[in-house]
Amino acid sequence: MKRVLMIGTGGTIASEMTEAGLTPNLNSQDLLSYVPALGSLCQVDCLQICSIDSTNMTPAHWLLMARTIRERYEAYDGFVICHGTDTMAYSAAALSYLIQNSPKPVVLTGSQKPIHADITDSKANLLDSFTVACDGRISGVSVVFGGEVILGTRARKTYSKSYGAFSSINYPVLGVVQDGRLVPYLRPEPSGPLRFYDRLNERVSLLKLIPGVSPAQLSFLLSESDAVIIESYGVGGVPAGADGEFYRRIQAAEAQGKLVVFTTQVQNEGSDLSVYGVGHCLKQDLGVLESYDMTTEAVVAKLMWLLAMSQDPGEVGRLFYTPVAGDILCGPR
Repeated sequence: MKRVLMIGTGGTIASEMTEAGLTPNLNSQDLLSYVPALGSLCQVDCLQICSIDSTNMTPAHWLLMARTIRERYEAYDGFVICHGTDTMAYSAAALSYLIQNSPKPVVLTGSQKPIHADITDSKANLLDSFTVACDGRISGVSVVFGGEVILGTRARKTYSKSYGAFSSINYPVLGVVQDGRLVPYLRPEPSGPLRFYDRLNERVSLLKLIPGVSPAQLSFLLSESDAVIIESYGVGGVPAGADGEFYRRIQAAEAQGKLVVFTTQVQNEGSDLSVYGVGHCLKQDLGVLESYDMTTEAVVAKLMWLLAMSQDPGEVGRLFYTPVAGDILCGPR
């Protein structure tokens, strides 16, 4: 019988109703007691590393999760992390960079309703996640939710209340779980030996463009960060304005060794700065990076990982476009 480590972090799945609203009070052993069928599927050990609402998730927690798995990697056939849904996609992306080329499954799951609720998706998600972890045919980091298996670098929460909360962005789902069995569609193969990383640079910020946004906001974020992601409209660009202030501030930041990366607010199909004048000169003249078909969650996590290894903009730019765990397919040509 396979051995799977269940790692608890809190989230809705572990929450109980209090006077202050839902609060994660249950530990991973408590969750296990609600799904006795898991006992016939595999041998499960439980470990609680934190009990937080996932709104409170930080890069330090990502490092803790990765370290927890690294220290116990040889003892288990797979890992299931119970996690709140709001930042699960960020955690899945981060773990995809911190734990690379894992031949064993590392599955993140959670629920939209607490496990003690009369009607809940938590028990099905737990069973599905352990099914994937025990099966072993889909290795590496994934999100298992609503019966689907989603690559860790491609997951995004797209529904705030529905049970099918997560979607796979610009990438097909890896498989589905039906009637207690995994049906794999894709089986990502490791591109090298297993490797763990233990550092992240948190000096990464995100600016979401809105009509009328001030260039001063970008300047503030650049002063506080080593890299700023601009979540632009459509295929990408910044407002030209009467005096091109955005362009000048990006140019000055890059002269100081700062990184500016463009992604898009549009969920599907990615960016392409070369299409319109508001983006073309950014890439042609300033040399900013762009995410293409990467998710914003993956861009955030990848930059934190890369900037912890190198502060050289050229090297970070080269590695940014190097695929890791299927995070980018349509890069620069």
